[in-house]
Amino acid sequence: MDHRSTENLFAVVSPGLEAVCADEMTALGLPPQEVIAGGVVFSGKLRDIYLANLWLRTASRILVRFAEFKSRDFPDLYHRTHRLPWGRFIRPETSIAFRVTCHTSRLNHTVRIAETLESAANQALGRSTNPVGKDPQMVMVRVVDDQVTISIDSSGELLHRRGYRQSVTAAPLRETLAAGILMLLGWQETSSLTDPMCGSGSFLLEGALLAQNHAPGLNRSFAFMNWPGFREGLWTLLCGDAKRAVKEVPLVISGCDESIKAVSAAKENCQRNGFADQIKIEKRALGEQKVQEGQGLIICNPPYGKRLDLGENPEGYYSELGQQLQRAYPDRQIAMVCPSQSFIKATGLPFKQIASLDNGGLKVGLFATKPCK
Repeated sequence: MDHRSTENLFAVVSPGLEAVCADEMTALGLPPQEVIAGGVVFSGKLRDIYLANLWLRTASRILVRFAEFKSRDFPDLYHRTHRLPWGRFIRPETSIAFRVTCHTSRLNHTVRIAETLESAANQALGRSTNPVGKDPQMVMVRVVDDQVTISIDSSGELLHRRGYRQSVTAAPLRETLAAGILMLLGWQETSSLTDPMCGSGSFLLEGALLAQNHAPGLNRSFAFMNWPGFREGLWTLLCGDAKRAVKEVPLVISGCDESIKAVSAAKENCQRNGFADQIKIEKRALGEQKVQEGQGLIICNPPYGKRLDLGENPEGYYSELGQQLQRAYPDRQIAMVCPSQSFIKATGLPFKQIASLDNGGLKVGLFATKPCK
């Protein structure tokens, strides 16, 4: 890929976080062109693709819009795609994995679409078959109303995989969602942040990264590193800039959990990311947590009864949860992720819904009490 060419780009974003991601992009100097359900449209050069992957906290993938055209039959699909410049993004020895979706189109067989595109790409790359190998280049194909959109994935592993969280607990919150929630709540690094049910520590770690301005993509690899036009010098320069942008501000971040396994996982993740001495984590059930005076944000992602059991009386669980939060943190802003209005009502807390979000395919709401101070 020529570093001077401008590409049409798309940031894939979890539902409910699109506007937050657009704000992030504006702050990075990557002005969004359109905010739509599921992502943000923008354009940029190779440097901008690197920047988006390195810095965006709420995006899941950064795609390059490779081609877009109308097609109604497979011979036409092959004809249109075997002349595309696949070699700009794929080396002759790199395998390709196609991910195809189609709706209300004459081309409605996803496997055959993938096979047709694979054959076309192989011919364009001067090879007879798709080589077998690890780290294939992902190509996303969407066919809607006979309109074919082909996108090259620049990210590789989803961007929520920052590289620091190797120890996990049941039903972990994705890092992109945790970061987006903190932004939606308007949390600032000068304010305290506590997760009284911290699990493996997503909120704590994302808060620390946000507060000290750590680039979330600094310690991982990306698909664009395997492109023929990868500019290692440019990437090294951007990473150097990111390291110098870190703010050594003190953190007022803490977490608790009743599970020793969760506490161990959270501590290991903090250690791995260099926050072991800056984030305080204790094994302590909510009912055992001491009363904390002062302002700040209390954020939690309690069990919903989907992957973690709530017993026979979930409303009773949430009633007790609300009482204990109010007891331990009487003056704090309290925020909670939850899929059920009845659960929220059962807490007895003056929650208002801030946003509708998606947590691992489950629709959830973000609820909060008073504004963050």
